[in-house]
Amino acid sequence: LGTTAQEEMRRFWEKNSRSQRPLSPHVTIYKWSLPMAMSITHRGTGIALSLGVSVFGLAALLLPEQFPHYLAQVRALGLGPALLFSAKFLLAFPVSYHTWNGIRHLV
Repeated sequence: LGTTAQEEMRRFWEKNSRSQRPLSPHVTIYKWSLPMAMSITHRGTGIALSLGVSVFGLAALLLPEQFPHYLAQVRALGLGPALLFSAKFLLAFPVSYHTWNGIRHLV
């Protein structure tokens, strides 16, 4: 008769407890370094960019009007220059960071 997954897990942890083996390293025990933070940020910007492109593509397919209509609606809101600059920065930062960090990685 075979053993269940719970029995296997229990035996595994009992064996590790008896032999006093250390647990596998986890990200929480490492001292943060610049390359580590850059790698995590690179992954985050990559995920954000792929989600953004997917949402933009779905919106282009599903929304009834063309892009210039929605652009005119945003312009009609009369947002201040500081808010527009912040929005542009939030759009441009992930693209530029991900691109330059990818080039750095390749070099």
